[in-house]
Amino acid sequence: QTQLVESGGGLVQAGGSLRLSCAASGRIFSSYTMGWFRHAPGKEREFVAAISWSGDGTYYADSLKGRFTISRDNAKNTVYLQMNSLKPEDTAVYYCAATRELRIVEPTDYDYWGPGTQVTVSS
Repeated sequence: QTQLVESGGGLVQAGGSLRLSCAASGRIFSSYTMGWFRHAPGKEREFVAAISWSGDGTYYADSLKGRFTISRDNAKNTVYLQMNSLKPEDTAVYYCAATRELRIVEPTDYDYWGPGTQVTVSS
């Protein structure tokens, strides 16, 4: 059973940066595509970014390209989300997830989820 635990969330002012981490344990992390989603109050859970098992392929929500960067370190079983130029509308609970499917943008495409980490951006 793969377990995922996010960290790095917190309160930041608009224009600031945060780096989220997601540590994986259990099954072979390096064979999974890893994704980040976010869920803001009153909204659907939203795809943020994903990275292939090798790290060679990265995918982003169009609205977040240029501000967010996903990366992974398979030796550390960890995936990261660097978030720059944060805006109040980025406030949400951020989740990492793992999948071995080719589809990556819907929450139902993923098999394993972390409990989430809160990111709050103040104006």
